[in-house]
Amino acid sequence: MLSYLHAFHAGNYADVQKHAALTLALTMMQAKQSPIACFDTHAGSALYDLTSERARKTAEADGGIHRLWRVRQSLASADWQLMLDTLSRHTVDGSQLQSYPGSPAWLAELARPGDAVTAFELHPSEGRSLETWAVGAGVRVMQQDGLQGLLKRLPPAQPRLLTLIDPSYEIKDDYAQVADTLVRAWQKCRHGVYLIWYPILTSGLEKRLIDALEQGSVRKILRSEVMLDEPPERGMVGSGMLVVNPPWGFESRFEAMMKDLQGSARLGLTASQTWLVPE
Repeated sequence: MLSYLHAFHAGNYADVQKHAALTLALTMMQAKQSPIACFDTHAGSALYDLTSERARKTAEADGGIHRLWRVRQSLASADWQLMLDTLSRHTVDGSQLQSYPGSPAWLAELARPGDAVTAFELHPSEGRSLETWAVGAGVRVMQQDGLQGLLKRLPPAQPRLLTLIDPSYEIKDDYAQVADTLVRAWQKCRHGVYLIWYPILTSGLEKRLIDALEQGSVRKILRSEVMLDEPPERGMVGSGMLVVNPPWGFESRFEAMMKDLQGSARLGLTASQTWLVPE
């Protein structure tokens, strides 16, 4: 049940999309001085060695963050710069990327004094790695189910909320559980910004999540997808993000970032964006 390890997939094109959305949303929210409570429901081990045996076994970062890093000088959107500046601290001699920050590391590196970061991780070995990393990082680690843990901590003490929900979906029930959790979280904190990542599969299982939210009570859901131009015959053929209550202006700025990933000279993706549920 807990077999998924993100080290095999760290820095792939889905991570590029996910962390672009996360960093953009957080920095746009930080335009206001009031503190933000940041929650990561499926944190993983926070930092990944891109030269490790696990990372090189799948080499997924080669088609993701490594490709983005190689073309960084030609990216049109200025909103990539914060990500690139952060990644530069994970290079060898400022050139080759050595490691890749997972979601809690992005949050920790960008959080201001007063912002609070809570990371949930249920997997025992991932949780231990996360706790070791978190020493001195200013991140609260909870080794428990992130969906249940999130609901217990809403509404937060801080006046604003940013939440990333990104399970592996290795369990088919995850789609329904994510939809149910989002509805319940939104009822507790309707002004919160919620980011939900999902894989786009040849099986179409992600439609369970999309359909449930499209027909549900949560309002103002932006849907962004990137699809591989040369997809595999089975498995994941694209990556999707749902953004509930995106900051004003997020829609156009994130769309511009995703357009930078299109074409064989970039990440070999085709991007699309629409409102799943309007306001």
